[in-house]
Amino acid sequence: MSRTRIKICGLTREADVAAAVEAGADAVGFVFYPGSPRHVTPAQAARLAREVPPFVSTVGLFVNADEATVLQTVSEVPLALLQFHGDETPAQCLQVSRAARLPFMRAARVRPGLDLVEFAKDYDAATALLLDAFVEGYGGGGHVFDWTLIPQPWLDPFHPSPAQRAAPRLVLSGGLNAQNVAGAIERVRPCAVDVSSGVESSKGIKDHARITAFVQAVRAADAALA
Repeated sequence: MSRTRIKICGLTREADVAAAVEAGADAVGFVFYPGSPRHVTPAQAARLAREVPPFVSTVGLFVNADEATVLQTVSEVPLALLQFHGDETPAQCLQVSRAARLPFMRAARVRPGLDLVEFAKDYDAATALLLDAFVEGYGGGGHVFDWTLIPQPWLDPFHPSPAQRAAPRLVLSGGLNAQNVAGAIERVRPCAVDVSSGVESSKGIKDHARITAFVQAVRAADAALA
């Protein structure tokens, strides 16, 4: 059982970035979608990124942003990974990723009727697939989606055909918190978990004790599975 990676997303304050790093997060996320209450400008994100030490990844979340906007952001902020969370097509993701010279993660807003197997095939160039809850607008809204909608072969670590498994690049999101993340890891076995509202005191304001509790819960889940 490998260690589950942790991404704390929607950071807006230097102190919150420092708290996430101190707690042991593997990645921090900056939201560049103007419609989000966690939105930061490139200039703000550049200041936040200065709090990030080596070997902790910085992720930029975009929603239907044009290529010029992404490239301008990348020129100002030292990002390690692009996260596309809107309606971007496979071709659009790949084009922007290549232009920015950065890998990308594609979010799937999970709901009945969405064929995740086909979605994974369409976005096979993605470094990771992030599964989030479907709500009106973009982002999971702090809701947990029905994990039974994840294809069973993806959840079987002993499946005879690794090519049919998405777990090596599956990031689980959507309503996670310190109370339910252990169950999520046991059920889904993702390579990483992504949390935002589950470690907040209010939108865009992280609660440092909740960040620590979340990271500790993930590590305890890993230890139990090992």
